[in-house]
Amino acid sequence: MNAAFERRTFLGHAGAAALAAGFGGFVHSAAAAAAAAAKVEWRNRQSSMSYRRFGRTGMMISEVVSGGDPITLANFEHLNLALEMGLNYLDMAPAYNRGDTERAYGKLIASGSRRSKVFLTTKVSGLQNVRNGMYKEIFDGLPGEKREAIRKRSEEMIRESNVMKPGYFIDYFPGQRNQIPPAYLSNAMAKDYAHKVDANRKFRDFIAQSLEGSLQRVGTDHFDTLMCPHGACCPEELDIPEIYETFLGLKKAGKVRFLGVTSHSDPAGVLRKASELGYYDAIMHAYNVVNGGYLEHAIQQAAAKGMGIVAMKAAMAVATHHKSLQPVPQWRIDKIDRIVPGDMKAPMKAYVWALQNPNISAVVSNLWDETFVRENLSVAGRKVELQPA
Repeated sequence: MNAAFERRTFLGHAGAAALAAGFGGFVHSAAAAAAAAAKVEWRNRQSSMSYRRFGRTGMMISEVVSGGDPITLANFEHLNLALEMGLNYLDMAPAYNRGDTERAYGKLIASGSRRSKVFLTTKVSGLQNVRNGMYKEIFDGLPGEKREAIRKRSEEMIRESNVMKPGYFIDYFPGQRNQIPPAYLSNAMAKDYAHKVDANRKFRDFIAQSLEGSLQRVGTDHFDTLMCPHGACCPEELDIPEIYETFLGLKKAGKVRFLGVTSHSDPAGVLRKASELGYYDAIMHAYNVVNGGYLEHAIQQAAAKGMGIVAMKAAMAVATHHKSLQPVPQWRIDKIDRIVPGDMKAPMKAYVWALQNPNISAVVSNLWDETFVRENLSVAGRKVELQPA
């Protein structure tokens, strides 16, 4: 058994043990279970907003949370209205607007006691590039015949995983599908070359430096949740041992509280992996009326283990701001109109649809201006009887 496998196995067992100690669904004591269930944390609670528990974190987050795409230094002041309406969770990443999203959120919460009224989440953008880059360097040094065999194996793995299956894979942003081949090239090489990649200091340094940059841009001393990696496109990307090891050190230093992951391209696979590992507290993944059937079972299992789940790309299945992906197929809009009757706009219906799942903690929404704030936050708390698709 190699050292990398032993570390992964140990971390998995350690995460499961920590989970058993900290969440009621896995404890043997009724008193401990009650204590875990009672652990909730409220921020910016307003009567006009509905809130749900973010899994075992205990954070009570607004059913609609603010995504980072539209938020820049020139476009953030409308979020004052969102906070007045009870929104309490701000999602961001270094990759959004080249760091300006984090700077803008920093300005939003800079005055008074704003920091204590919101839960802050950032991400480690680009960690996959570190992994893929190291494997690619090895790949480039191999003989041509060996490289061709690895390429063929990576293509087979993509087919076997069904990651690109229509209806499961959806293009949410330009270039998304280009992330798949490098990830699976790394996967195809892992069996023979993981010992040259695992335990590399580059992973630890990248995560720590990414977080430090985010802390500085926002002007805070800690984030409530760190999503790492940002946009995992295969379960194997969660197998990097340095993710959890580095997180533990950052948590001990008081810089982060909970560990999460995000995924666009293989959300069910990544969710199952995060749930199995046991030390991921939360996930934000693509979940909508198009891919929803592929995720239901994984969502149920993860929620039963105490993971907090934020649905993203709920509205982007029926509307998109990316011009190269417009127009979205009309059948998707027709589908959400059948499932959620009424006069609401299709994106609002998409949020309502996702929120009917009790295992979903919240939906993340792009709040471009005050109109989006008023409309999208208005779906919180709505209960509807979903119709057949």
